[in-house]
Amino acid sequence: MSLFDHKISELHSLLHKKELRVEDLVEESYKRIGEVDDKVGAFLALNEDKARAYAKELDGALGTKDSFGLLFGMPIGVKDNIVTKDLRTTCSSKILENFDPIYDATVVNKLRSAEAVTIGKLNMDEFAMGSSTENSGFKVTKNPWNLDHVPGGSSGGSAASVAAGEVPFSLGSDTGGSIRQPASFCGVVGLKPTYGRVSRYGLVAFASSLDQIGPITRNVEDNAYLLQAISGLDPMDSTSANVEVADYVSALKEDVKGLKIGVPKEYLGEGVDEEVRQSVLDALKVLEGLGATWEEVSLPHSKYALATYYLLSSSEASANLARFDGVRYGYRADNAENLIEMYKQTRSEGFGDEVKRRIMLGTFALSSGYYDAYYKKAQQVRTLIKKDFEDVFEKYDVIIGPTTPTPAFKIGEKTNDPLTMYANDILTIPVNLAGVPGISVPCGFSNGLPLGLQIIGKHFDERTIYRVANAFEQATEHHKEKPAL
Repeated sequence: MSLFDHKISELHSLLHKKELRVEDLVEESYKRIGEVDDKVGAFLALNEDKARAYAKELDGALGTKDSFGLLFGMPIGVKDNIVTKDLRTTCSSKILENFDPIYDATVVNKLRSAEAVTIGKLNMDEFAMGSSTENSGFKVTKNPWNLDHVPGGSSGGSAASVAAGEVPFSLGSDTGGSIRQPASFCGVVGLKPTYGRVSRYGLVAFASSLDQIGPITRNVEDNAYLLQAISGLDPMDSTSANVEVADYVSALKEDVKGLKIGVPKEYLGEGVDEEVRQSVLDALKVLEGLGATWEEVSLPHSKYALATYYLLSSSEASANLARFDGVRYGYRADNAENLIEMYKQTRSEGFGDEVKRRIMLGTFALSSGYYDAYYKKAQQVRTLIKKDFEDVFEKYDVIIGPTTPTPAFKIGEKTNDPLTMYANDILTIPVNLAGVPGISVPCGFSNGLPLGLQIIGKHFDERTIYRVANAFEQATEHHKEKPAL
């Protein structure tokens, strides 16, 4: 049994009884990385010297103080688009392959305040653009359940590292499903918080109106601990919301009796695998048995979400990625004859195909003559999608459906068909467009590959999501399964 099979609360109990040291936890993490990461490929950079030194410092504090951080001594992996001072941050792109930040992201500072130990940086799709972690500029991460399959993306390294037992939990980022989809594919728990719940300061921007940092863990309780630690208003982020942070951990004690669940017919329709559909219906029966009720509802504008998302996110990406020009930091092309040539060569050599594709789409959508037809129209449809959710939430407490339409696909299966790859996020994208929170929890298997149940809540009502997710987890065994690496 791995130490990471214990929950945070259980590990804290062992630490305070002096039956375990923080150094043991950190060594467990690096030992496991040494055993399996050559197969999985989750980590890009390790923080070994500083992590071990900090673990020793925390062990020394165990008998000398009365209060401890919420994540005291817990090893954590951080997605490589979250900046970490003096620890290389590349966004899995060659254009940033030598970038060592001079400051920490707000969430990294909050992890330090909570006394967590940063183990290293995790692989991802380049600049968070992708659904499979095949778009990394450095290596392909593999699904611990079956190494021939993708772990999902863009937070594939974050989900795979937790599923493989390399760290007990990790941070990812979610722009159109990039936490929930890999969590589903890897059989772990992943939450995208309400937009504005967690500071984006220090998250390298892909699409600023959609990006949100969130936790990936092995169980719902740990997820609540991690969100509690990283949430809150941040003066460094103008989109950070001044909304009180609820006590997410205490929500886990509440049952779901009388809870009303809406199940969108659009989420169980065409394109959704029969086994995926059945796993959701089985999950609803479990929740019914716990006292909740459910009815079919409609989110009619969901069918436009995919097109809306790729127009808006690509438009924002084209603006955000203009800063990577070879002038101030990062990769710079050699032998350019003038400034314009240096820009062209740097961006041509530094960015991968998927990033270039989205920059071109976004620049086109924002260009003179096309702005009203594409970008403005997409913003109007986004408002309709948001209104769909508001209408359903007037009558229902949560919305439930599958996280992804299929289980994890094979590596290389969709790389030459970007439109099919994009469609993989069709069930997660509306949540980002509306800015509401959503969580994926394990709910079954198909041919040995995990399936995820998506639970969506009202703005800033992560408490209710955790309440439902925890009740379902406690009534089932799916989360106890582990890949046989």
